[in-house]
Amino acid sequence: MGEELLIAFDSTQQALRAEMLLEYAEIEIDIFPTPKEITAGCAMSIQFFREDLTGVKEIITGQNVEIRGIFSRNQEGNGYIEIND
Repeated sequence: MGEELLIAFDSTQQALRAEMLLEYAEIEIDIFPTPKEITAGCAMSIQFFREDLTGVKEIITGQNVEIRGIFSRNQEGNGYIEIND
């Protein structure tokens, strides 16, 4: 598949809610420990493929899921940057 993105959350409740909604929508996701480079209130993040970004954003905004942000690996591959597309 393509590039993997990561959603970070401020609360476990929001992460679990997003997991349920995305799985229901049959979007391929993985639960992933939040990398230490990303400051978030929750130790759990959701990883998904960039080609699913539009669908993920529609679900997140449509269901008012509170997120810290959506991140991709930086070009060096040793950290993360927040994406705004």
